[in-house]
Amino acid sequence: MTLKVGIKSIGTIVFFVTFCGSSLFGQYHSSGKITFERKTNLLKRYNDARMKRFVTEENKIKIDKFELLFNDTSSVFRPILEVEEGRMGWMTTKNYYYQYLQENTQFTILGLFGQNVYVKDSLPTRSWKITNSKRNIGGYECRKAIYEKNDSTRIYAWYASELTTSIGPEGYCGLPGVILGLATEDGGIVYFAKKIEFVNPTEEELRPDFGKNDVFTLEQLKVKIEKDYGNTPWGKKMFDDLFRWL
Repeated sequence: MTLKVGIKSIGTIVFFVTFCGSSLFGQYHSSGKITFERKTNLLKRYNDARMKRFVTEENKIKIDKFELLFNDTSSVFRPILEVEEGRMGWMTTKNYYYQYLQENTQFTILGLFGQNVYVKDSLPTRSWKITNSKRNIGGYECRKAIYEKNDSTRIYAWYASELTTSIGPEGYCGLPGVILGLATEDGGIVYFAKKIEFVNPTEEELRPDFGKNDVFTLEQLKVKIEKDYGNTPWGKKMFDDLFRWL
């Protein structure tokens, strides 16, 4: 089954499911905080000879933590920053995603060369293939969905329909429930929910502060990066890495 619907349609479906589920079983939730663990295989991410001096079989798995705060209309996915990461800290991205389902808007703060880059655009539209495969994540039976980003890139997601907001890690959305697991096809980057709490996030937590910084659309940022860095030996690698999830 392939699912390709707009956020407004998802919202209608989610409202119906939420109303019925809450009335009959009390099992459905539309707000909370989810703590994620991300495991990145650095050998798969950095496969050139120069980087193999730093990345070995012993330290190839890097673990980062994130949290997803959400209610029925808004969410923020953000890193849980460690006080001291050491020399391996720069090897993985730590981006922020703010999503507003009713407004069909996404604010993103991307880390680039130690600086923040600010992006405002519409919510992404993805064509999902929902499968019959299931797995338990955080006590929830999650259904597997597949997104074919392009001819060579597939993303796997596992969503829980009892958590009714259409959101997930790295700004992924568009499924009938919260995504509790997200992975690249080769297993090089994997997110799984480790803790689920039912709280009500504050308005301040769900709103970004862009200050007076320049704000790009996603397409404007792509054009700028290709222009500034596209001719460098590492430009394509950086571009692919930055836009891996976008």
